[in-house]
Amino acid sequence: MNWNDPPPCHWALEVGDGYGIGVVRDNHYFHFDETNGTERIRKIDLATGTVRWSRSYPLNYRDMYGYETGPRCSPTIAEPLGDSDDAQIFTYGVAGQLTAWNCDSGEQQWTVNLNEKYDVVQNFFGAGSAPLIIGDQVIVMVGGSPAEQQTLAPGRLDRVVPNGTLMVSLDRTTGEVNWTGGDDLASYSSPRTIWLDDQDYLLMFARDHLWLLDPTSGQSLGKVFHRADILESVNAMVPVVDGNRVLISECYDAGAAAYDVSVENGQASFQTVWKDPVGRRRSQSLRAHMSTPILHDGNVYACSGRNAPDSDFRCLDWATGEVKWTALERRRSTATQLGDVLLILKETGSLHIVRATPDKFDELAVWELEHDADDRPALKYPCWSAPVIVGDRILIRGDQTVLCLALPDQNSI
Repeated sequence: MNWNDPPPCHWALEVGDGYGIGVVRDNHYFHFDETNGTERIRKIDLATGTVRWSRSYPLNYRDMYGYETGPRCSPTIAEPLGDSDDAQIFTYGVAGQLTAWNCDSGEQQWTVNLNEKYDVVQNFFGAGSAPLIIGDQVIVMVGGSPAEQQTLAPGRLDRVVPNGTLMVSLDRTTGEVNWTGGDDLASYSSPRTIWLDDQDYLLMFARDHLWLLDPTSGQSLGKVFHRADILESVNAMVPVVDGNRVLISECYDAGAAAYDVSVENGQASFQTVWKDPVGRRRSQSLRAHMSTPILHDGNVYACSGRNAPDSDFRCLDWATGEVKWTALERRRSTATQLGDVLLILKETGSLHIVRATPDKFDELAVWELEHDADDRPALKYPCWSAPVIVGDRILIRGDQTVLCLALPDQNSI
């Protein structure tokens, strides 16, 4: 088999509402979605596609813009703590329900509705930030407000005041709150760590700012503003980190910025490396929206643009922001890296296999997954999750289906 051969399908899984793809542990795939008024987590045998267990709980959520009801983010796996043999999986639902499950048995260990606990004013598309595991903590982006702000009109985030609960840390075992920190509203980005001066810090791209927090206490060390001056704008990409350098981007007006981050005497500094001109879209290096860019050999590969008509896939220089090339115009996409190859999934369902090189858009093959095949159904729009590679298999999600396809032998191509 090579890239130009039709990919054999191991199995296809019918899925409900939602936009995230699942996660894999020990030859099992875990998928989180919505069906029949419940949010559901399922454990699936990666080899056969057989469902090993399924658990669910009631969901009360209505999207104010008419998007699907299901989860916006993927679950998070946590390896066993101490002498325990029990790995955990954490789901964070569209209405703010955080739940800990036993990976092996599917037993629900604890659950808490963080929207209710911290009086979150519903943003445009619900909660959409994946949980982060640091040691015995599960850390999530919440962005609560004073209780009286629940009476505000839907979508009026310009009137919402944060109350210091941007991030919430809970004990993995009990669900008890350890700390809250950060005075901002939530975004659709997911938190991550950054290693500075032999210490882990918590980095998150919230609604208004890029924040740096102490993960042991939740203390804010500093922030830098980055958001379009438009009410209905969102920050969604996960920050890209290399050493102490951080790249963030949005697609509405501000574009991208790269910062060198440092901490001295408990205060964070964000030194600008390069930054797009605000409001000048044609002059901006990167307008990342839902998908997170890929950094490879000093170059960034990413989808740029808000909607299909003004989107493309491009390569830019990590150090300067200079755009090297653009391709796949007029459609949004997500991408996953496999060695020196990029697997770029257009939102309409075709998978483009592209050499990761700044010299040109070097397309090796295209898998037309939006069409039916003898051994699999077609992928349907929207395909908004980046593919997941597990050994010699690739998992790809469309609107109602997850496909498990065979990858070619990398030694033969």
